[in-house]
Amino acid sequence: MFHFPLSRFSPLPKNQTIVASIFNILKDFIINKTAIPQLSKGLDVYSLRQKITSENIANIQTPGYRRKEVKFEDKLRGALDMKITGVRTNANHLPIGGQRIQQVQPVIEEDPSRTLASGVNNVDIDKEMVEQVKNEIRFLYGSRLLSKNFAALRASIKGRFDR
Repeated sequence: MFHFPLSRFSPLPKNQTIVASIFNILKDFIINKTAIPQLSKGLDVYSLRQKITSENIANIQTPGYRRKEVKFEDKLRGALDMKITGVRTNANHLPIGGQRIQQVQPVIEEDPSRTLASGVNNVDIDKEMVEQVKNEIRFLYGSRLLSKNFAALRASIKGRFDR
């Protein structure tokens, strides 16, 4: 009989059920080993980007408003390109290498340009509409990939693979 030392992974609170414990173990061992966390992070970023783009469009006639944009891909690329990684065993230790993908967070930055694209501020409606459509396509593609990952995971749990 195989024995899982649950205390090795995390102490279980008294009010946590066995089902929740099993889910946490499955999440750690199965879901985190797939592309699901990265795809989920991407969908979160695309959702934030949609919100910021909508905010820019809504403020096109607001005098002095500065266009905002979400920066994420460069940070993600930097985390993926980092070859040296390390594990911090203590919160007071300095991190070794770059950030892990799960730790990369999007940043909202204001566009510093002084060009008045709309005559009132630096928001260009054409550029915002194009960005909104590109972001929507990325979101749809990411959600489709996430769905396919869950379908493959479901098929592997059932022990079969549907073509």
